[in-house]
Amino acid sequence: MDVDRKGMLDSAPRWSVAGRRVKRSGWAGLVAGVALVVAACGSTSTTPTTPKSVTVPNVGISSFTLNFSAMSQFKKLTAAGKGLVGAILPDTTSSTRYTEFDAPYLIKAFEAAGYSPSQFTVTNAQGSDATELSMAESDITRGAKVLIMDPLDGTVASEIQAYASSHGVALISYDRATFAGTNTYYVSFNNFKVGQLIGTGFEACVASYGIAHPMVWEVDGGENSDPNAISFAQGYNSVIWGTKTTPLTPPMTNSKGYTLVGDQVTLNWDVSTAGTNFAQALTAHPNINAVVVANDEMNAEVVQDLKNKGVAPHTVPTTGQDATLTGAENILEGYQCGTVYKPIYLEAQDAVALATILRAGKTPPSGLVNGTTVDPANPSITEPASLLTPEWVTASNMEQTLIKDQFISAASLCSAVGQSVCTQYGIH
Repeated sequence: MDVDRKGMLDSAPRWSVAGRRVKRSGWAGLVAGVALVVAACGSTSTTPTTPKSVTVPNVGISSFTLNFSAMSQFKKLTAAGKGLVGAILPDTTSSTRYTEFDAPYLIKAFEAAGYSPSQFTVTNAQGSDATELSMAESDITRGAKVLIMDPLDGTVASEIQAYASSHGVALISYDRATFAGTNTYYVSFNNFKVGQLIGTGFEACVASYGIAHPMVWEVDGGENSDPNAISFAQGYNSVIWGTKTTPLTPPMTNSKGYTLVGDQVTLNWDVSTAGTNFAQALTAHPNINAVVVANDEMNAEVVQDLKNKGVAPHTVPTTGQDATLTGAENILEGYQCGTVYKPIYLEAQDAVALATILRAGKTPPSGLVNGTTVDPANPSITEPASLLTPEWVTASNMEQTLIKDQFISAASLCSAVGQSVCTQYGIH
């Protein structure tokens, strides 16, 4: 899905592997995750700054804003630190966010914190485990002291963690957790809370749509490869069904009169597979009248399947997360109850702030590393985490969230759904 973000991106980005320059198209090519490598710069002070003489800014997860002003507090710590910070994103297909937001926001956070181009890289593994591992090894060879890594799956996460640990490099597992080794931190949104928001939003929507006897189908995310997907499902299952079990085994009912018709894990979050699976489910179970879906991308396929069956708006409630343009369109058109919004500008600043502290050999403040994350497959495994707060977005608060934060362009949204629909919900 192509999303217009106030002109931030003017064309599809072209990524580079660390140190190799490729043809770029204006700002789009720059922000899309090019490995930025130029000459290093240190402190501008006439007196050399040492890590011991610099204190850690007293920041927490609530310190970051859309204007990135909090990052200027880290300039002295950046000057005092040593080595490269490598940020590696996983792909450009599982979600449009990595090119549209994560890459440009990470770059903006590094620059606002006083990093020179030679002191950080932002690259993308393009969906390849081998490439992601190679990028991590390359960054460490070039002097990285901290890696910010969003793993494609648990296998490459463990490989990168082991390699980083053996070279004394701190690892920040970004957005997706890595439950392996030591000296690993997690920066993300509270994934169980994300699931709870989906669950409560779904229940509210079932009531508002007037579904007397909900016959529910669940479309879970890639629990085979992504521990976050397990946490999401545990969250919404705990709300809807009163259990953290995932996947669920039908038939089952709850005290609210819901009946679970089926629950299917979509391996590796594959969007087209989600659509095919649900189309088959709808044919086999035409009584399905409510659908819990783990993200907007998969739900776009579910909504299309419903439309293909002639389902009218405000008839079958569905859910999602990631606040995509298509998700917002489906919400305004009455096919999706809501979406979980996770402001990526917060996550990017959080990760760069933590990396800057670790790069200088300092201890992160408790307001920043504000909790722990637990391995959903093995609760005995935990790691320190910086957990941000997600938000449930519906048609009624879309203007005050997604539009205000420029996460979605009002012009693109209103062009898709019609100006009268936007006017109805106060979107401008």
